[in-house]
Order: sequence, then structure tokens, then C-alpha cells
Amino acid sequence: MRQPLSRAADPDARWLVAVMRLAFVLLLGTSLTRYLAHHFTSALTPWVIALSTALAVGHLSGLSERRPAWLATVLGSWAVLVLMAPSFAWCAVPLLYTVLRAFPPRTSIPLVTALTALVMVSELRLPGADPTMVLLPPAIAALATAVFLYMQRQGVRQRKLIVDLIRARRELAAVERQQGALSERERLSVEIHDTLAQGLSSQQMLLQAAELAWEQDEAAARSHIRTAAAITARNLAEARRFVHDLAPADLAEQGTLEAALAALAEREAAESGLPVRFQLDGSPVPMSAAAQSALLRIAQGALANIREHSRAGRASITLSYLGDQAVLDVADDGRGFTPSPGGRGPNRRPGETGSGGGRGHGLPAMRARLRQLGGTLTVESAPGEGTVVSAAIPLTSPPEAR
Repeated sequence: MRQPLSRAADPDARWLVAVMRLAFVLLLGTSLTRYLAHHFTSALTPWVIALSTALAVGHLSGLSERRPAWLATVLGSWAVLVLMAPSFAWCAVPLLYTVLRAFPPRTSIPLVTALTALVMVSELRLPGADPTMVLLPPAIAALATAVFLYMQRQGVRQRKLIVDLIRARRELAAVERQQGALSERERLSVEIHDTLAQGLSSQQMLLQAAELAWEQDEAAARSHIRTAAAITARNLAEARRFVHDLAPADLAEQGTLEAALAALAEREAAESGLPVRFQLDGSPVPMSAAAQSALLRIAQGALANIREHSRAGRASITLSYLGDQAVLDVADDGRGFTPSPGGRGPNRRPGETGSGGGRGHGLPAMRARLRQLGGTLTVESAPGEGTVVSAAIPLTSPPEAR
């Protein structure tokens, strides 16, 4: 049997249930009053009163909507009352509603038909009955049944839509969580590459150089070790700030992007022996913390590529404020490479080391940083002619970058 629309299942139907029960009580009371007014001395009067009371209690208890046997008892009591007193046929409408709610259409429609037929018979038993009025009960029953079934189907569709909407919202939330996790993973990989990985690479190179020079030039070896220790300390500071989602250590210590880039150039020259010059073009203007961090990280990554792959004799860092954008150029006079059509790195055949070496490893990370800020990355290079990495960021960053 179909689960009835209980209060818990359909809170919006509670008012309709209350109205139908009130209508049933009023119609039952009116029918009983009319019967007593005309047949008070009849031998059937005690039975009519008893059945009316039982019918009221049984229907108002609500059990008839949950238990088929109880509903059958209520309908049977009503049928007996109608046979004894046709005026009780007026209670048919609330009972039709109860039947339609309690059973699926394949059961409720035959029951409604039977109840309607009983009402029609009771109409014909009334003194002076108009035969044309016999058509009124089936018309009312058909209309009530059609309206109820239509509303029921609409309710089923709405509940299905709600279920689908809830499922879609859950799936969307899961996708958003997954995208958030992937975005955070990408951010972490970029941060690790631009900080810890580059520092560890520099330490490895310095320690290897110290090992090679230890026997011939102990002072140079110790200098390499001291530089590696300084890089380790700086990496540790970066890691701590990275864990707490703070600005890069250089930016926090120097206070401005210009000072941080100048300090980076000076430190790179001291650690690698590569002359690095910093130049500022234009008057500095306010820039978001995210934009400053991105440009500093890009400068660090570009210098790491120069140090490891370019074999350059000198390098330069230029920060330019050009109206509505800030442009960072990191140039070197190294061996250069042939950029791929997509601009992702060296263009070489499989298995060929090429002049660029691993020069393109950090370019996707740089582009990812700039993309979040609405910026662009341009790489200009050719074999034997050096390389220029140019990062441009609009001074008015997108809302998500602020």
C-alpha cells in the first residue's frame, strides 16, 4: 500500500487534513441532527447514534489513514448509516479524501466508485427525489478525484525535483571541495618549487662544490659550506612563513618589493658569484600583497634557472611601473634556448638535452601565479643570445587575488 501523506511526510497537507476532519464532524453532526429531528422515536435511533459516535471517533483518531482494516471499519459504519438514513451521504466528500490519501489510484478509484454508487442509491431513496440529481454525486466525485490525483502527481514531481536539487547541491559541493583541494595542491607545489626546492638545489650545488674543493682550497670549501648554511637558514624561515601562510621572508624583512628585489640581487651575486644588477623604472605605486609576493617569487625562480642552466656572465632584474601595470624583467646573457610554441620551455627533440637544459621547469608555475592575478608571462630567448623573462601584472588586481 502507498504510504499516506502523513504530517511528517507532508507538513503542507496538515491544514487540509484539519479542514477535512472539521468538515466531516460538521456534516456528521448535521446529518445526525436532521435524523433525530425527523426520526427521534424510531427504533433505529439508538443504533444511528451509536454508529455516528463510533464513526466520529474512528475517523478523527487518524488511524483510518494508516491502517486499512480501521479504514474499512469506518467505511462500513458509514455505509450502514447511509442505508439507515440517506442524509448521512453528505459525509461522503471527506471520506473520499481519506480514501484517496490512504490508497494508491488502483485501489482508491474503485473504492471511490463504490462510495459514489452508494450515495446515488441513497439519493434515490429520499422521498420526492429528483432523478436528475443522481448525476450530481458522480460529477462531484469525478471532479474531486481528478483534482486530488493532479495535485498528488504535482507533489510527487516537486518532491523528486527537491531530491534531485539536494543531490545536485551535494555533488556540486563535492566538486567544489575537490577543486579547492586541487587548487590548494597546485598552490603548495608552486610555493614549494619557488622556495624550498630551489634552496635545496642551491645547497646541493654548494656542498658538491665544497667537497670538490676541500683538498685543494679548504677556505673556498668552507665558504661554500657557510653559504649553504645561510641558504638553509633562509629556507627554514621561508618554510615557517609558508606554513603560516605569510608573505615571503625577503618581502617581510625589507618592507617593499623594490627593497626585496634589490636584496635578492645582492644576495644572489654574493652566493653564486654571478653579477646581478637591480634597476627600478618609474615611481612605485601601491600593489597588493599577492602581486608583490608573485613578482618576488618569479624573480627568485628566474634567477634559479639562470644559476642552474644558463651559464650566464651577468644578469639583471628590472621592475618597471608602466601606468596601469607593473612589469618585472629578469634577463641574462647566457646560452639561451629555443622556446616552444606554447612558451612552456625549451623546444627540443625527445632525448636531446638542448641548450636550455631544464630552463622551462619553473615557467608553468610562474604562469599559474600570474594567471590568478590577471597577469601574463613572456619568455624571449634564442640559442647563444641569452634570455629575458618578463612578468606583467595589472596594478588593479582581480577580486579573487586581493
